[in-house]
Amino acid sequence: MISTHTISPQQWAVYKEARLKALKDSPDAFGSTWQAESARSDESWFNQVSGAFSGSTDRGIFAFKDAHVCGLVWCQLSMAQPGIANLYQMWVDPQARGCGIGRTLLNEATAWAQNKGATHIRLTVTVAQSPAMQLYRSYGFYPVGEPTAMRDGSELMVQTMEVALVHGV
Repeated sequence: MISTHTISPQQWAVYKEARLKALKDSPDAFGSTWQAESARSDESWFNQVSGAFSGSTDRGIFAFKDAHVCGLVWCQLSMAQPGIANLYQMWVDPQARGCGIGRTLLNEATAWAQNKGATHIRLTVTVAQSPAMQLYRSYGFYPVGEPTAMRDGSELMVQTMEVALVHGV
């Protein structure tokens, strides 16, 4: 059974572990790197999670399968573009892929963003014929703008994608 819940401040170390595992597992899927994130202090990790938990503009969400963290996503309302929520850090553990966890995380992030008044969700995804790209397209995400470099010095390209949220349904 798959379940989800908001990442609580007490779970900062679990979040850190899952995030670092994601960066090691899929280094070409994220703008940040394992090297950069692993250098962060424990206080920084705690502050990130507790700030999101107590605030109204960020939400970290875990997915669980059989009581084990098997995925995560971070959703953040844009301060520069009202109505836009950005998704970051979307990841599903390789041992749990293909079970609908990605879609479950998208559903939870979408529900949170809609509740906060967002009209659109944006994310960036590595340009490739990947399960992630297939998931986002099947969810209704469409490309916005032209692909850009993933990070300085990288030959990988990322595509911003967006989906409109339906309100009042």
